[in-house]
Amino acid sequence: MRRSRGLVHILFMTLAIMAVPFGLTAPIATSLAGGGPVVIIWGWILVSAMTQTLAFSLAEICSKYPTSAGAYYWCYKLASPRTRLLASWINGWLTVVGGLMIDLSVKFGTAQLVVAGAGIYYPEWNATALQTYVIFLGVTTVAGVFCIFCNRLLPTVDIICACWTGLGIIVISICLLAEAAAGRRSVSFALGNFDPTSSGWSPGWSFFIGLLPPAYTLSAVIISSVPIGTLTGVVYLLPILFTLPDVGTMLRDSSQPIGLMFTLIMGSRAGGFGLWFIIFGTGMFCAISTSCAGSRATWAFARDKAIPFHRYFSKIDSHLEDVPVNAYALSTVIQVLLGLVYLGSSAAFNAFAGAAVMCLGASYAMPIAILLMNGRRDMHDAPFNLGRFGAVINVIAVLWIVFVTVLFSMPAAIPVTSGSMNYASAMFVGFGVISAVWYMISGQFYYGGPPN
Repeated sequence: MRRSRGLVHILFMTLAIMAVPFGLTAPIATSLAGGGPVVIIWGWILVSAMTQTLAFSLAEICSKYPTSAGAYYWCYKLASPRTRLLASWINGWLTVVGGLMIDLSVKFGTAQLVVAGAGIYYPEWNATALQTYVIFLGVTTVAGVFCIFCNRLLPTVDIICACWTGLGIIVISICLLAEAAAGRRSVSFALGNFDPTSSGWSPGWSFFIGLLPPAYTLSAVIISSVPIGTLTGVVYLLPILFTLPDVGTMLRDSSQPIGLMFTLIMGSRAGGFGLWFIIFGTGMFCAISTSCAGSRATWAFARDKAIPFHRYFSKIDSHLEDVPVNAYALSTVIQVLLGLVYLGSSAAFNAFAGAAVMCLGASYAMPIAILLMNGRRDMHDAPFNLGRFGAVINVIAVLWIVFVTVLFSMPAAIPVTSGSMNYASAMFVGFGVISAVWYMISGQFYYGGPPN
């Protein structure tokens, strides 16, 4: 495949995938139930700080081994000759599955946004699980059309997304602060109100359960994008918190309260729909970017003979502007099948988002953990060197990922029913089993590691 993105385009793509307003708003019900304003704003800052240690650690490794292959190449270079193939295999599978789950969660979150938008004008309509699933198929189709037939325009789409997001945050902030039809909140409420009763968990654990939105948003890590994303999130969240309607009303109305929230704050359906449309547009842009990233990761792993039928899925269609159509079709079919989980669980979005955070987090943590086990001896001549703080920063990053992996295996609220069960851990383990079985059948004989 031809390279079509420079550093600036990659940064814009990362910002498009982060899609801060979408990432913080789509799963906002989890943060509202987890405690409200304290979880939303201070949780965002906490996760940003922890993610920055991860970004610093990866930046140091990347400066020593600069490559587009990323974490699974770093695992190969850092691990011992005896374990490097297995380490890069595990990391590659985590990266591919994490990319698929991020893409799936974005598309499903956008589908739920469509339901929320329709609810602004038709509040009596309660979408069934099947109807939401059909909308998800529509979002998937639109993203697929762009990724397959408009490949040359994708870098421009990422730039447009970044501009749309920035201008959208400004418009939303001004409109919310100007209208505040639901009332204005005090500083003590916006920055200090904490009510975990809706989650059923103990107060401390409820706070951490509510961290899914910020952890999900910052799962795309580039050192420069974390502070940009953090500042963007603070600017976006503060106007919402200072004009926040009654939390109980929003949680009772829907599992996706964004439409109701904007309508109550703006005091009109038209105003609420206008702000909703900004978030919806961000979600669609993000779906296109994540579809592109996920399919390319699948193609790269097929090229390296690491997935079943790799010869077929590594083919490039030269007639469609150098697009890995077969790999895209594979990732789409997997997502469409996993999306059926929603027909049996109303918490499917949390499961998709949680599995994405777990897989990508583990893929980021692996090379850092290997580096620590090596005593950091590989980094003494790294151009970007963390110096004497390197070991501390690395340890914090790895421990944070371990904690997050446990955290997002938990249900968002208790008591747990079959409909509210969090299936993230089941997906995580399931793909792990598939990876292990395929390594024994094929990988140990044909997989030669990432290309130099």
